[in-house]
Amino acid sequence: MVIDFHTHTFPDSVAPRAIAQLSERGGIKPHTEGTLSALKESMRKNGVDISVILPVATSVHQVESINRTAAALNGRDGIIYAGAIHPDCEDIEAVLDRIRSSGLFGIKLHPDYQGVYFDDERYIKIISEAAKRGLITVTHAGLDVAYPDDIHCTPRMAQRVIDRLGSLIEDKLVLAHLGGYGMGEEVLSRLAGRRVYMDTSAVLGASQETNAEIIRRHGAKRILFATDSPWADQGEFLRLIRSYPLSQDELELILHQNAEGLLGL
Repeated sequence: MVIDFHTHTFPDSVAPRAIAQLSERGGIKPHTEGTLSALKESMRKNGVDISVILPVATSVHQVESINRTAAALNGRDGIIYAGAIHPDCEDIEAVLDRIRSSGLFGIKLHPDYQGVYFDDERYIKIISEAAKRGLITVTHAGLDVAYPDDIHCTPRMAQRVIDRLGSLIEDKLVLAHLGGYGMGEEVLSRLAGRRVYMDTSAVLGASQETNAEIIRRHGAKRILFATDSPWADQGEFLRLIRSYPLSQDELELILHQNAEGLLGL
């Protein structure tokens, strides 16, 4: 069993434009066309059983339509969706209630794309209210290649949120990119070993010694295999994670068992 805990897709009508814009802005090459059908083809090709799609609302007006689509497609053909929320939503509790009642497992935050620092009070309210409802929060963490000059979720910010919310969010927060893209040393000093999850999206091919040390110190029980498709190749990332110094039991935890627990599978 392989579960990719961090993927993205775009509607067919906007995928070409969105992929081109993001690729140019971040200087990164896509590995699929960025559509749902392209993700499913990648899964078939590379032996991925389940992919988790993490939609991001860049404005309040997108939230309702994103979540309506996510709920309609959730659970089909090995696809599981998170819900979307924006920090400027007027009634956070009502949005989260609808996400929960629609069967979505949690929410995705992207501090850079939403223009809010991770330790902002608006995010703290969202994360805490989501946790009270049993919803998982997944957030981009560390540098975003499209916005390299202003990092909106540093390990220090994540540490502040974890310290502030304490046991309420234990095992209900996922920090993408092994806790902070491009910030591995600070992840080791501030976040490794805390009772939150980290996913491997986007990072497995670089700084492998630091990545391996993060996984070792944080513990395989709280690491989730993830790629960031279409910005990484699912097959290549599977090859990479299997090359890390992990026991078979640790690999099984990372590839699917941890995700099964979070997703209630």
